[in-house]
Amino acid sequence: MRFIFFLLVFLNLYASTLHLATSTNPSRLNPILATDSSSSEIANFLFNGLVKYDKDLSTIVGDLATDFYYEDNTTLIFKLNNHVKWHDGEKFTAKDVVFTYNVLISDKISSPYSASFRFVQSVEIVDEYTVKVKYKKPYFLALETWMMGILPEHILKNEKNLMNSSFNTNPIGTGPYKLEQLEHSKNIILAANDDYFEGRPKIDKISFHIIIDPMTLFLMIKSGALDVGTLDPMQYERQLNQDFFDKFNIYEDITPSYTYLGFNLRLEKFKNPNVRKALSLAIDREELMKILFFDHAKICTGPFLPRTKAFNKDVKAPIQNIKEAKRLLKEAGYDEENPFTFEIVTSNSSPVRPYAAQILQHQLQKAGVIVKLRVMEWQAFLNMVVFPHKFDTVLLGWGLSPTPDPYQIWHADNDKPGSFNLIGYNNPQINKEIEESQSIIDRDKLAIMWQSMFKTITDDNPYLFLFIPNAITVANKNIKNIEPSLSGIWHNYIKWEKSE
Repeated sequence: MRFIFFLLVFLNLYASTLHLATSTNPSRLNPILATDSSSSEIANFLFNGLVKYDKDLSTIVGDLATDFYYEDNTTLIFKLNNHVKWHDGEKFTAKDVVFTYNVLISDKISSPYSASFRFVQSVEIVDEYTVKVKYKKPYFLALETWMMGILPEHILKNEKNLMNSSFNTNPIGTGPYKLEQLEHSKNIILAANDDYFEGRPKIDKISFHIIIDPMTLFLMIKSGALDVGTLDPMQYERQLNQDFFDKFNIYEDITPSYTYLGFNLRLEKFKNPNVRKALSLAIDREELMKILFFDHAKICTGPFLPRTKAFNKDVKAPIQNIKEAKRLLKEAGYDEENPFTFEIVTSNSSPVRPYAAQILQHQLQKAGVIVKLRVMEWQAFLNMVVFPHKFDTVLLGWGLSPTPDPYQIWHADNDKPGSFNLIGYNNPQINKEIEESQSIIDRDKLAIMWQSMFKTITDDNPYLFLFIPNAITVANKNIKNIEPSLSGIWHNYIKWEKSE
């Protein structure tokens, strides 16, 4: 009955409405305060940054800025689009950029984006549509910093408490859609912005339906009540019939994330590189992909996103070699009488990783390695195991950016509780290369350094790099002009058309 009720509600359609789902109520539709996935997803339709990635994640292009360039190694100039209007009709100008920066560096808000501006020395208005940003030193992520949404100065300049402002649930942005309706636990409706500077979106409305239960979500996609959604490999391979594929197009590509088994390199047993190499050679990554994802995944060969400038295509995934794994372990002093033994700890927050741990346990047993397993609740896993570094190995994942920041994960400075070098990796060569790369703004030079780091890190085997899951996105065939790319299908959504 509940499912039928949802269907009846959704039949009350607007002309040209795109029906989507989100799993939680958004907390703040403010781009600098949106920390949960639902808020961030919806805010992206409402706000723009100064720049953005192109559809292939290979180049940074203008968004609110029509042009941008380095005046010198520490000075960025942004030329702003003089045809942009806020949703209330006011003009977007350089004042809004400076205001947003001042809000971010103030002590009146708590924003995860504030840290990105720690190297900024000043942000100045040159004229109504020109902004000069001076950095304290050359910074390789200077441009990426300005992908964050810009706030309206004319609305918020007298706001005393932005954290609790009504603006957070009644936002005014520059984006292709405006907020029309926000009903918690029901619907969030966005309406096309007639004055959008890149042209009015072809689809009139976007309706986000808050669906918490994964099975309800799958049924909604399967029935066609949602226009765009994602499927897991089991659903795709085993739970759909031909009628579904007649109605939906399938778009599949890698996700910007990977799963790894990380060794605690502070422990004596993992300091021998031949032991780590042996464990890597004992793993059959192809088998992992087949069992867990029905081949809807890619083997991960290293720490940076495939098909970006940081990726080193010459580094290949290890092929399982049990004989060589046993030889290396024996050389290190381990055999049947004295087997190498360790524990894998992971969380049940991922439906895949506990099963992955079991498969790894089985595979490593073939090389004479004894593996114990522990699966924990997410917060307990983080607070009792990951951050205090109380583990042999952890089975975890990282998101991948087109412009990686190796400092956070791979530099020895971050080998401390609460930081992201969870495994205690310390390679002086990598430390030096990371430090040098932080001040390089030439993307071609950076690419060479990243690819060098990629090879060095994978040769060290601090992780067993395992797999990159695919995203299986489905879209109703009545939506036209979808163009899949490395960034997904959403890069040109303002050009989508939907026939009812």
